[in-house]
Amino acid sequence: MPRAEASIWPKLRGKRLLGYKFRRQYSVGPYVVDFYCPALKLAVEIDGDSHYEDQRVERDKKRELYLQSFGINFLRFTNLDVYKNINGVLETIAQAVRELRVSPPYEGGDKGE
Repeated sequence: MPRAEASIWPKLRGKRLLGYKFRRQYSVGPYVVDFYCPALKLAVEIDGDSHYEDQRVERDKKRELYLQSFGINFLRFTNLDVYKNINGVLETIAQAVRELRVSPPYEGGDKGE
């Protein structure tokens, strides 16, 4: 596992981020995402330098559109983001989790009851 991913994984595994389970190296069709939360359909990618070469940028965009066609939300960070600001990366992921989580259904009666 690349060093940047290895830095993030202990913070995500075992439902450590707001109680949500993340999987590592999760397959969706022909693609694999670095981290994925099935309950929220949230993919997290940590990209190295090779992802910023012209051909790779186009392939990554195609991949992202494919994943989004399944309703998967996508967060992308660079290795440098992780190395220089891991807490900021984790907070961004946590914010996405808070926005995507489904609130428990309302169980109260109608006002007129």
